[in-house]
Amino acid sequence: MKSNVGGIDKIARIAVGIVLILLALTGTIGVWGWIGVVPLATGLFNFCPAYKLFGINTCKLKQ
Repeated sequence: MKSNVGGIDKIARIAVGIVLILLALTGTIGVWGWIGVVPLATGLFNFCPAYKLFGINTCKLKQ
């Protein structure tokens, strides 16, 4: 897997994922909050399958 998630995108994914999971744990938004696992995982692994599908890359290129 080649990294395609970087910088601000990574931080935003991790933050949104954690918030959704916490809201699910407290019962605020119900089981739908567990969808936060997806952005959390893509942020932690620096890889998003949807980005690969659409040819998007937010990582800075090393030169």
